[in-house]
Amino acid sequence: MIRVLAGAAVLAGLVATVGAEAFVAGLRAVDGWSVLAALLIGLVTTVLSAARWWLVARGIGVPLRMGTAVADTYRALFLNSVLPAGVLGDVHRAVRHGRHDGGAGARAVVLERVSGQVVVVAAGIVVLLAQPGPGPALTTGPAGGASAALAALAALAALAALRSARVRAVLRATGADLRSGVLARRTWPGVVALSLAGLAGHLVLFVVAARAAGAQAPLPELLPLLVAALLAMVLPINVGGWGPREAVAALAFGAAGFGAALGVTVAVVFGVLGLVACLPGAAVLLWLRAPGRAPVPVPC
Repeated sequence: MIRVLAGAAVLAGLVATVGAEAFVAGLRAVDGWSVLAALLIGLVTTVLSAARWWLVARGIGVPLRMGTAVADTYRALFLNSVLPAGVLGDVHRAVRHGRHDGGAGARAVVLERVSGQVVVVAAGIVVLLAQPGPGPALTTGPAGGASAALAALAALAALAALRSARVRAVLRATGADLRSGVLARRTWPGVVALSLAGLAGHLVLFVVAARAAGAQAPLPELLPLLVAALLAMVLPINVGGWGPREAVAALAFGAAGFGAALGVTVAVVFGVLGLVACLPGAAVLLWLRAPGRAPVPVPC
């Protein structure tokens, strides 16, 4: 609940600061070509995420078919996008796959998400430090204060989650799986490669969103701004993925001299295209709920 309220507060602050027109402009900027691109890029990034999950699950001894992984990843991404907090789809996926094996399937989902985010954050930080962009501006002045506030809200959300005895128990069991699975020599290179490829796919979609929104800056100037906004999505304070991404995009674009409103518009276009990219997950959800469909056994 804290995360959702924090995300809503961030969005409300943005509307008060840059105005609602930046959000409306983002909705208007979405066109047929960008929708098609989102669906194609979404297919690639979803398969990459599913492959990472399959690899991690196999590494800790959890049987998982690739087809099941793709379908359930699509469904989880769709639920993440349309439900508050932005993680409920992954929670559902973890519960469903941990139901029949003492929780190992759930831990595989947790490891897949955490390992992927660690790689993405590390790669993003390297990109920001390697070239001029929003990195220094996001740590000083008013922008630095806003970034610190977002980080503090994220820390509060994390502490609230750790108060749960169930969460702590899962973390303890996950530690053993981390050593034997993700960090094993046969697993970690694939996890890193798939995570980097997925990051590249999301950045391509962000570039599509930026161009659709009217951002004509050269790609070398645009890349660090998009990376900063993408990293903000890792913060566990949002409303269906919205909030920190738009705030950091506003800060980054404003610091780079392109205007905070354009940053918000680009982030809104990306958010809409991200929802479009995971729409096949809605078809998976409807198909599994169709009359006569028997539940598919999880260990498959």
